[in-house]
Amino acid sequence: MLKSALLSALCALSAVQATLTVTETSSLVTLKNDRLTAIVGKSSGAVIDLTLDGRDLLGAQSGSTGILYLDCYCIPSGFYTVGSTTPSIQVVNGTDSTGTRYGGVVLSDTYTPTGQFFQQFWFLRDGETGLHTFTRLSYFNETTPFLRNLQELRTLFRPNANLGLWTHLSTNEEQTAPLPSKAGVAKQVVVQDATWTLENTPDDPYYKEFAEYFTKYTFSSDWRQTIAHGMYADGSTSNGTSFGAWLVMNSKDTYFGGPLHSDLTVDGIVYNYIVSNHHGEGTPNITNGFDRTFGPHYYHFNSAPGASIETLRADAEQYASPTWNADFYDSIASYVPGYVPSADRGVFEGTFKLPAGAKRPIAVLSKSGINFQDNAEDTTAYQYWGEIDASGAVKIPRVKKGTYRLTVYADGVFGDYIKDNVKVTAGKTTKTSATWKEESAGTEVWRLGTPDKSSGEFRHGNAKDLTHPRQPREYWVYWGGYDFPTDFPNGVNFTIGESDLATDFNTVHWSVFGPTHNRDNIYNQNMNNWTINFDLTAADLKKKKTATLTIQLAGAKTAAGNTDINSATEPYANLPLTTYVNGQSEGLPFVIPYYHSSSCIVRSAVSCYQVAKKLTFSTEWLKVGSNKLVLNLPFNGSDTETAVLPTALYVQYDALRFELS
Repeated sequence: MLKSALLSALCALSAVQATLTVTETSSLVTLKNDRLTAIVGKSSGAVIDLTLDGRDLLGAQSGSTGILYLDCYCIPSGFYTVGSTTPSIQVVNGTDSTGTRYGGVVLSDTYTPTGQFFQQFWFLRDGETGLHTFTRLSYFNETTPFLRNLQELRTLFRPNANLGLWTHLSTNEEQTAPLPSKAGVAKQVVVQDATWTLENTPDDPYYKEFAEYFTKYTFSSDWRQTIAHGMYADGSTSNGTSFGAWLVMNSKDTYFGGPLHSDLTVDGIVYNYIVSNHHGEGTPNITNGFDRTFGPHYYHFNSAPGASIETLRADAEQYASPTWNADFYDSIASYVPGYVPSADRGVFEGTFKLPAGAKRPIAVLSKSGINFQDNAEDTTAYQYWGEIDASGAVKIPRVKKGTYRLTVYADGVFGDYIKDNVKVTAGKTTKTSATWKEESAGTEVWRLGTPDKSSGEFRHGNAKDLTHPRQPREYWVYWGGYDFPTDFPNGVNFTIGESDLATDFNTVHWSVFGPTHNRDNIYNQNMNNWTINFDLTAADLKKKKTATLTIQLAGAKTAAGNTDINSATEPYANLPLTTYVNGQSEGLPFVIPYYHSSSCIVRSAVSCYQVAKKLTFSTEWLKVGSNKLVLNLPFNGSDTETAVLPTALYVQYDALRFELS
């Protein structure tokens, strides 16, 4: 009841209408309504001061802290903070079609060495306590038609740590934890890139409640589940009034990688990771003619006396809909080149008869002709998805007119339903109905794992750490906190029908292990070969000529890491995963290409770029009784790492299935 009452009060506060003002001086632009004030510095185009109900949310600017800004990893030398070269500011204000006043600031900046052109848009409306954002990047250069890939593009709400306001991080209800204390940060020990142990401060609230290790990767999440993520102040630093700062994904159509894309959300910074390859997703190339506007996205700020983190997060989540504020976005479309207004959008409706056992079904619209994970190959591609309900129906609003690939997948089902050339017309509803039959290569003899595009059901995956009150999933915590040689001293030897997925099959198949914070040496014995034992009867083999082994991977790290570069100096840029059946392997290599590589588990993930392969062989390799299948990675397989990351190569299994025909 208390949560409900607080949420109602917050909604009432959000609905208050007051006069919005826009003021400008030689150095600053101020956007202000009755509750929220945002001040943009003209010399950078960043939000350098932000207050809610009179409370400072960012603190004093110090370098790149105490501001809300845009940066990218996109110039030839690497990172670039937009607004650093030739910033110019346009101030806009008006009244939208709903009668609500708004004000905005448009930052334009050209990086002169390459001619890359950036725009960052900040808008504030009456009655709202948040900033609507768009981001644009364009590149027109016939002399250098290929510049590089757009490796990262992000906006960052980055408060100065000395502000002392924020107390917690939150991606969702599960991924919520106290911020490490100043003492914990001062005494932390680096164990990996952006990963620390707080072992020197065991009384630190993060250590006590969540985990010994702290890493920004812990709070990663896939875009299907991410609604609103951010930071929270519990009132202990603000006289009993709670505060929240949230990135609300009110639209997801201009991101890349579909609902499986996962990325960082919050770690003391509230990120909007517009583009990145952290978990192996593809990134677009910046080539002559590149011109893309991303958004809208919404940074929401809220406060209420005594409000819980759940209440403030729920207040933010109510805005996570592409239909919210559509009239406003149409009203400002003339200021935002590349934004697709409602007049150029339609509706998609689908009705599907699903395979037996299908759980959490979802329909995805993406670039026609290619896997939705690869839609960054077309820099003009948009993407949409919707949850399919119990009746098999789905409705996706506000789809940009165009031609799409329809993909349907579900937990518990091998393979996907795919239909290309689905045309969505502006102002109309496109309807599709279909029967999806699970792919089959004969009679299923056994399956190992659940086909759900995740390795979380295996050891040290989704299992919860019961030694900490918040019980984080084990994979969220530093991978090196679990010692594979101790867990599997004789390696993985799994027997179908007898062994336990949760304990006898690891979430990662390492080629080599270590070193880690707790293990100085590299361990390579009983590592690279995993054995699966299974029995067959004479009836199983009767009149069967072909065996099919389906391997679905939830992620794989080749020697290309996340770079998608096929380096001649790395022998395993294309990583062989070889299957032996009763000692035979001819014709059964599964070579994972360099462009499907991802740094998955080492960045706290069990679902990254998905790779699958069907291996077929003669039943003459099989026998009545006991059979042995060995999954082999190169012995001691490793790569060269420039960051503080393990050099080991590995795969993470989603599920395996063995069929006879």
